[in-house]
Amino acid sequence: MDWSNITEVITNQGFPIALSILLIFRIDKFMQELISTQKEGYQQIFKQVSIVQRTLTELNQQNRDYYTLFCSEIQRELASIKARTREAS
Repeated sequence: MDWSNITEVITNQGFPIALSILLIFRIDKFMQELISTQKEGYQQIFKQVSIVQRTLTELNQQNRDYYTLFCSEIQRELASIKARTREAS
């Protein structure tokens, strides 16, 4: 084989191989960035869901407190009405 045949083989075979390797590394870098971004997105979603859950828990507790107070006031008022009707009879 002479040098022109060797350079032709390297040119014809080496360039596609080198290009393939370059593209594989670029795709790998892209995939790593994509995975990193996806993880960050999941973390943000988890934080937001935690905030929503905490807010809902607080609202539920406030509702329970409100209705407990409301029901106790109604019971006191009914007891006073009952006592007045007993006094009247």
